[in-house]
Amino acid sequence: MSDNPNNTGADNQINPDVLQNIQVTLSVEVGRAMIKIRDLMRLTQGSVVELDHIAGEPLDLLVNKTVVAQGEVVLVNDRYGIRLTRVVPASERMKNL
Repeated sequence: MSDNPNNTGADNQINPDVLQNIQVTLSVEVGRAMIKIRDLMRLTQGSVVELDHIAGEPLDLLVNKTVVAQGEVVLVNDRYGIRLTRVVPASERMKNL
């Protein structure tokens, strides 16, 4: 048996308490655009960059750059939030790793 506190024994399972304390980066993506550096250098205040998402499409919720859900913007106590409308199944997320 290992002296590793993260190991629960012979089955080599990770202790769930350890996983729950790992920080991840959560981000919401409205859309993407690819532009040339020349066009990027021309951007000024008031410029508009067209994104690949269509108005009304769900936003992507990413955890460490992996889409895990989709949703819509909501306002919660004067702050933006996201209401989840679809959670990506784990099997589908694993295909994109």
